[in-house]
Amino acid sequence: MRPDDLQDYLHKRPFQPFRLTLTDGRTYEVHHPELAMVGRSTVALGLPRAGDPRPVPVYDHLVTISLLQIMQIEPIVPAATS
Repeated sequence: MRPDDLQDYLHKRPFQPFRLTLTDGRTYEVHHPELAMVGRSTVALGLPRAGDPRPVPVYDHLVTISLLQIMQIEPIVPAATS
């Protein structure tokens, strides 16, 4: 994946949360653009603590992913309410 491709997702307005699928099957959801930092060959994702109620949560831990490992980006579609 090119850094610019990921930057395009992060800078869409309004922001649309998305899921990254890696070549090894792991997935990471990005719900806040402020928690992702894209470099030339990696992306650092801040992962918030589950259930953090803040609009922009503080990250609990950080993962660094090689852009070469990103196989797919897909928007997270909100669940339909009945």
